[in-house]
Amino acid sequence: MNNSTNNAITLASEQLLAPNGLDIHSLQQVLHVIHQYQVDFSDLYFKQHRQQRWLLENGQVRSGSFDVDQGVGVRAVCGDETALAYSQTLDKNALMLAAQSVRTVGHHGNGVIEIVPKTMPFASYYPAQDSISRYADIEKIALLQRIEQIARQLESRVERVIASLTLSHSTVLVMRHDGRLGADIRPMVELHATVFVKHGEQLERASCNLGGRTDLTLFTEDYLQAKLQQVVDCALTKIAAVPAPAGRMPVVLGPGWPGMLLHEAMGHGFEADDIRLGSSIYRDKLGQRIAPKGINIVDDATLVNRRGSLQMDDEGEQGQCTALIEDGILCGYMNDALNARLTGMTPTGNGRRESYSVLPMPRMTNTFMLPGQYEAAEIIASVKQGIYLAELGGGRVDTVSGQYSFESEQAYLIENGKITRPVKGATLVGSGPETLRQISMVGNDLALDNGGAICGKRGQSVAVGVGQPTLKVDNLLVGGTA
Repeated sequence: MNNSTNNAITLASEQLLAPNGLDIHSLQQVLHVIHQYQVDFSDLYFKQHRQQRWLLENGQVRSGSFDVDQGVGVRAVCGDETALAYSQTLDKNALMLAAQSVRTVGHHGNGVIEIVPKTMPFASYYPAQDSISRYADIEKIALLQRIEQIARQLESRVERVIASLTLSHSTVLVMRHDGRLGADIRPMVELHATVFVKHGEQLERASCNLGGRTDLTLFTEDYLQAKLQQVVDCALTKIAAVPAPAGRMPVVLGPGWPGMLLHEAMGHGFEADDIRLGSSIYRDKLGQRIAPKGINIVDDATLVNRRGSLQMDDEGEQGQCTALIEDGILCGYMNDALNARLTGMTPTGNGRRESYSVLPMPRMTNTFMLPGQYEAAEIIASVKQGIYLAELGGGRVDTVSGQYSFESEQAYLIENGKITRPVKGATLVGSGPETLRQISMVGNDLALDNGGAICGKRGQSVAVGVGQPTLKVDNLLVGGTA
């Protein structure tokens, strides 16, 4: 067991167990109560989540908040039936009542098992530092004020700046019926900035989300200058934009944030609950070609300081890198413990839950396409008439069918192999499987998003990461305004 694992379990025990008169032996006793009935699986999930948020508009503090939430989820599984009880009271009596409640999903009889705690070693992908207490409030506000100063220095037409900073710190402790014991200390910083520029009577805006599982040292002066320059340029581009064309045409997707289309329109179809229930379009396609050669997609929880990274998932499985598509062949799904057990597959560390009060399910972490062989300029030069999508906007997705509609945040015409005029009103319409099949060129310029991506599924939201290199999609339907 490494030092980071030892430290995480010690910190989690000090925060969640000791103040409530609990210890590891207490957790064993609770699990024994559950297994007085015959159940297949059980676990205890403790979580404390602390969050602080500051909002500034035009240099003035508009709001500040601080929240603390903690509790425990007690779960029992028998076959494909699951029972969950949760409590914000973390004492032994509350845990015993919860255990008696969830064991009714099982069968009467002597199902008692021996529970020997086994501490699981986990690699360290992010620091255990608590930015909420590490930095003074005046430092956090000064950072937001600097956002406004930089934006106004970059462009005289900046009319308004809104900036927010969210710091969160989560402590998680999991113990399972098989004795597996794990803990994770999860930091997160999120910086959001929206810049409005005015040209005559025309007002345009652009935004950025920055952050990850790190601390405020991420936001160096050079980093902020570079990111805010991109935001200002995006807003100014909209002022000069012409109406987008409509119809089927080649579309080049830029690196980084446009990978959200991949996440939404395709990634959800690789999650094992929809596979098992038969509602995913990718069911029964394991080992089959679903994309051209050269397409490789992974879900990787092991990236250092990334927003979607996990040292362990919310079921005590080690964070890992899972190959989903290799050279165009579907080679894997994202599994939690329940669906892996029911389908005979192996858990992949994708069992995630928003809080102790809800059940875990298969969820993505950092999902992205690996780089290919082409230079971005080479890909653009291959298009006679089409669209270059630099930044993706909002959209809608049917995660079962993969049908999607995404707006563009920043897009340009490609004319005779060159990026020319900016366009507005471009909307990408299609289906995930069809779009995968239409990819003909993959760039060598993989980029991940800057931070801030949120994934929603069945009422639960979790932090994720997305990314991709430059991609050419040969024949994509574009809804325009021209």
